[in-house]
Amino acid sequence: MDWMNAIGDIVGRYSGQGGGTASTQADPHSDFQRVAQTAPKDAVAGGLAQSFRSDQTPPFPQMVANLFGRSDTNQRAGLLNRLLGSLGPEALSSIPALGGLLGNLGARNVSPEQASQVSPDQVQEIAHQAESRNPGIVDEVSHFYAEHPQVVQAVGGLALSIALQHMLRR
Repeated sequence: MDWMNAIGDIVGRYSGQGGGTASTQADPHSDFQRVAQTAPKDAVAGGLAQSFRSDQTPPFPQMVANLFGRSDTNQRAGLLNRLLGSLGPEALSSIPALGGLLGNLGARNVSPEQASQVSPDQVQEIAHQAESRNPGIVDEVSHFYAEHPQVVQAVGGLALSIALQHMLRR
């Protein structure tokens, strides 16, 4: 894992090496950005998935809604397409959060313009439905946001610390 050599100071803060102490204070936001730039995307996605599943962080739907709120319109559309793609047609019609948007989706392909009309609260409900019908959506969303690590700052320091711990212990 050559990428871990490049971030040796961060490894000591989150991997438990050296008794879990380091000479510098942990800053999970900047540490995550640095690791996300260096680590393989699969490692970043694995850390995010661990954070999404942790009982120490808010529920997955709430975290996804927060990320959606901080995403640009293209990222919002990408996230919605993943969430909706994990649901079957009957599930799509049963989600009140979609309201009138569903009729405009065609083949469940949300455009950036359509995504801009969806609120984080609606995304939270969609993510809840998606997770309950397809638990693998957590991994899919994790891979999506591994490609957009700058947005991940929105999940907060604890969630980033959990993600970092998981990535650096692999």
